[in-house]
Amino acid sequence: MPKITFVTADGTSKEFDAPNGLSVLEVAHKNDINLEGACEGSLACSTCHVIVDNEWFPKLVEASEEEEDMLDLAFGLTHTSRLGCQIKMSEEFDGLRVTLPSATRNMLVD
Repeated sequence: MPKITFVTADGTSKEFDAPNGLSVLEVAHKNDINLEGACEGSLACSTCHVIVDNEWFPKLVEASEEEEDMLDLAFGLTHTSRLGCQIKMSEEFDGLRVTLPSATRNMLVD
């Protein structure tokens, strides 16, 4: 089973099993990682923004235009930023490492 490492804003690394087909957001929620996902993965917010390690970023499928639009709203955007709901785990991503930004911007809450 693939593994994923989440690096929290304070620099702590936590590795978990990441079943094939689950999104990074779903793996985070299953393991009590503080990755909001306010829209529950419907590509309507940027609260599941993660920063993918440079080594892994080129291996991901290119972001859709819809994902790019949502990323424009993300706090702390970087050149390797992606939405966790859009990265589906598979054997080819065994060892994926993502960092959680220090804050999120939730446009769904008034």
